[in-house]
Amino acid sequence: MFAVIKTGGKQYRVAPEDKFTIERVAGEAGDLVTFKEVLMVGSSIGAPFVEGATVTAEIVEQTRGKKVISFKKRRRQNSKRTRGHRQDLTMIRVAEILTDGKAPSGKAKPAKSQKDEAAEAAVDAPETPLFTAPEGKADDLTAIKGIGAVAEKQLKAQGITTYAQLAALSDEDVARIDAAMPFSAAQIGDWREQAGALAAK
Repeated sequence: MFAVIKTGGKQYRVAPEDKFTIERVAGEAGDLVTFKEVLMVGSSIGAPFVEGATVTAEIVEQTRGKKVISFKKRRRQNSKRTRGHRQDLTMIRVAEILTDGKAPSGKAKPAKSQKDEAAEAAVDAPETPLFTAPEGKADDLTAIKGIGAVAEKQLKAQGITTYAQLAALSDEDVARIDAAMPFSAAQIGDWREQAGALAAK
């Protein structure tokens, strides 16, 4: 039996014991997740989902995709920008395809998309932050293109709270952040340039 599920805005044709990567879902290796958005089971087509159908899968590992480099250059303006991105992915192994509202044989929990996980996640302060936050009022780092609410919390948890501080990061500092946080050196370098412009205002 096969099924077609929807997760992370994409559709996948799955069968028991299939192993593949999908957009990041919350959980650790060994956890079971349940996908309730089942578009098709065998010859049964949903409208849009098949009623009572679910697919359970085991998380094999949390991983990341290959780095994608985006390069932008403006002619005759001495302007260029390089960005790197690695998509967060989850490798899963399909366990069961269930119909008629049957419960999974193993302990499962509903799958959450990366967007849902980010919205609900609370960023805990690390035991030893990478930097010492300066005194005074913190800046709104989300004004920098590419820094969202979650990334801002992660940066501030590591002691980066102002435009001036971000703009003053050395190449060694960028390498430390790249190694310890889910941001690439290219991203941090771009944020450093934007922070310099904002700090000068």
